[in-house]
Amino acid sequence: MSDDKELNYNVAQVPNGVPIKMWTKGVPVEDEARNQLVNTSRLPIVFKHIAAMPDVHLGVGATIGSVIPTIKAIIPAAVGVDIGCGMMAAKTTLRATDLPDNLARLRSAIERAIPHGFAPKHRGRDPGAWDTPPEAVDQAWAGLVDEFNQLAELHPRLKNTNNHKHLGTLGSGNHFVEVCLDQNDFVWFMLHSGSRGVGNAIGNHFIELAKKDAERNMRNLPDKDLAYFEEGAQYFGDYVRGVSWAQKFAMKNREVMMTNLIAAVRKVIAKPFESHVEAVNCHHNYVQKEHHFGEDVFVTRKGAVSAKRGEMGIIPGSMGARSYIVRGLGNPESFESCSHGAGRVMSRTKAKKLFTVADQIKATEGVECRKDADVIDEIPMAYKDIDAVMAAQQDLVEVVHTLKQVVCVKG
Repeated sequence: MSDDKELNYNVAQVPNGVPIKMWTKGVPVEDEARNQLVNTSRLPIVFKHIAAMPDVHLGVGATIGSVIPTIKAIIPAAVGVDIGCGMMAAKTTLRATDLPDNLARLRSAIERAIPHGFAPKHRGRDPGAWDTPPEAVDQAWAGLVDEFNQLAELHPRLKNTNNHKHLGTLGSGNHFVEVCLDQNDFVWFMLHSGSRGVGNAIGNHFIELAKKDAERNMRNLPDKDLAYFEEGAQYFGDYVRGVSWAQKFAMKNREVMMTNLIAAVRKVIAKPFESHVEAVNCHHNYVQKEHHFGEDVFVTRKGAVSAKRGEMGIIPGSMGARSYIVRGLGNPESFESCSHGAGRVMSRTKAKKLFTVADQIKATEGVECRKDADVIDEIPMAYKDIDAVMAAQQDLVEVVHTLKQVVCVKG
């Protein structure tokens, strides 16, 4: 791999593969992530080049923080199993001075309003699901259920999944709900989630089918997780339908959560306020058909956000760092994309070994959030420096708002 230092990005030339353009100047990139990018670049279906965002890090099969354009084919594992995962943010007319002195009350209200967390099946009830979905969830599900039933008829194993009861819920891991202040002390609500249990089931089901398809066609893949469906393959159309539906579910999931979040805040803050002065709802794990360099291609953004000229996006930091509301600059070389966050610098296991509860308390000073052993894997030091990440992609986006969280609810 050779680098060209004259550009805002580095170009890695790959023997028997397309080039990799990397917006990673001043940001660490692990060797394993580079190797994954090289593997993906050697697939015959990849078009033009791969774009690697500054938050790039090791994923399953395909690298998180990569933009992969493909011709007449899609790689299900590159889209991943949290299909449609993304961010939603809404600016309000509230100011910092309108927030209660005791933010613990606000956090508790949000935790009650939005199911979150995870428990293994043998432990009984799923804390991240509704017992009885409220009316707003039922109404949202009504707009999704017919298409889902058609999909489940074709693929019966999808039927008994957490779908209706997961709509309007957060999940676990790095999913979060935050109350933030912008550079002018306006209050914002921000949340991060995707297609929950049903998206996971759709993703895993079609990843397995793609692997079987690769075996049947005796494809010599650099990594079995890079198995792909070509147009005309038995399950290509079903996968496109499934992934499109999961992306709709994810978008609706964030909208329902935001509605419930705002209602919860109104119970704590008596002052009337408007809630959607500005609003952004964007995916960062998804695939869609787009036109680039004169060709219609499928663009898979695995941990990347669309950044067409003038398009608004969200780039969150960690639970102790700033986040950014950005406007896309429409850079064609990145397939009009930008990073989806800070990106991890270490695994969850390593973070838990390296840091203590005392470290977590110090790193999240001034933020009303959980500070116990179970969230150490989300400690800010487990992530790249968000300011370095933003500096590396100045030709991809411009910053419109800078947000700092004061309340953070983690799944």
